[in-house]
Amino acid sequence: MRVKFAHAVTIAAAVALLAACSKKSDGEAGNGAPAAAAPASNATVVRIGHAAPLTGGIAHLGKDNENGARLAVEEINAQGLTIDGRRIQLELDAQDDAADPKTGTQVAQKLVDDHVVGVVGHLNSGVSIPASKIYSDAGIVQISPSSTNPSYTQQGFKTTYRVVATDAQQGPALANYATGALHAKRIAVVDDATAYGKGLADEFAKTVEASGAKVVAREATTDKATDFRAILTKIKSVQPDVIMYGGMDATGGPFTKQAAALGIRAKILGGDGVCTDKVGELAGAAVQNLVCSEAGLALSKMDKGADFEKKYDDRFHTPVQIYAPFTYDAVYVIVDAMKRANSIDAPKVLAAMPSTDYNGVIGHIAFDDKGDLKEGAITLYDFKDGKKAVLDVVKM
Repeated sequence: MRVKFAHAVTIAAAVALLAACSKKSDGEAGNGAPAAAAPASNATVVRIGHAAPLTGGIAHLGKDNENGARLAVEEINAQGLTIDGRRIQLELDAQDDAADPKTGTQVAQKLVDDHVVGVVGHLNSGVSIPASKIYSDAGIVQISPSSTNPSYTQQGFKTTYRVVATDAQQGPALANYATGALHAKRIAVVDDATAYGKGLADEFAKTVEASGAKVVAREATTDKATDFRAILTKIKSVQPDVIMYGGMDATGGPFTKQAAALGIRAKILGGDGVCTDKVGELAGAAVQNLVCSEAGLALSKMDKGADFEKKYDDRFHTPVQIYAPFTYDAVYVIVDAMKRANSIDAPKVLAAMPSTDYNGVIGHIAFDDKGDLKEGAITLYDFKDGKKAVLDVVKM
């Protein structure tokens, strides 16, 4: 039987759980911070799920996403939340999907079994897409903070939402920069064969070819690869003006570094997966040859960005990577739906989602009939002294 209602935990059970875990700090659970305060004696505990990779090559991005969601949960609990006359204590049910589709579906089922009221996740399109069927069957809203493959919201599910732009917007923005600002005529395209990397590369290549430029090489690697010299040597022989790489920073950094080592002078373009300060560490001095995009506004361009950045740094003592503001807002959007539904029942919260009209850190949040943002933006970056610097903002 599928459970379609948010989980309400009695205070007696919550206290027992806290007592059993009293010797285990929140840091031991992977948060690296003091344990959250026990719920008030008259509070009903409501779980919000979060899923992202907390192990593997992009664990730093998954932890950034989790931190943003955790910050929102702690803030809302401190402010106090009442729904339908009941005092509510939120609990973040954080799971590691390892950026793996199979693990992601197992995590999705666990969150359903945990009776969460909604889910913030997953980070990767290749995990969000298979997991979305499980949330749809359970009638639980899923808000991805960072999955950009257009297919995610095109499956006909009423449960899928996202708070970022899509690759149908990000790919063309990168392509227009290549053919416009860089005047590229010959372009090589490489992807990591994931739903995200290939999807972004496909959208980029489609726009490039429509502009009259030529894709002179199209290659694929994997999201676990470390040696790109064979692909890069082949690409070097066709002398492209630009190389576009669809993948994450864990592979995009070495790809950029190895391209420079082979004497390739073509500018390298990448999407939001490589658009982190971490890629600067991985690519070394070669990062100055990289231009990347994010499927949203830069933190420095968000009206409430500076305030969020300070709160995040004060709480976690580490800089924001990319999408922490998006997970933070996603939690608030779920809570806003709870308030408008005046309910903690997952189906009623889901029913309130289409009428979302919320002003968050990332800006105004409202959804179209597929669950995509009505207003989106793509930010382009280059790198100065190994750190990202805003090049341009493209409003969609």
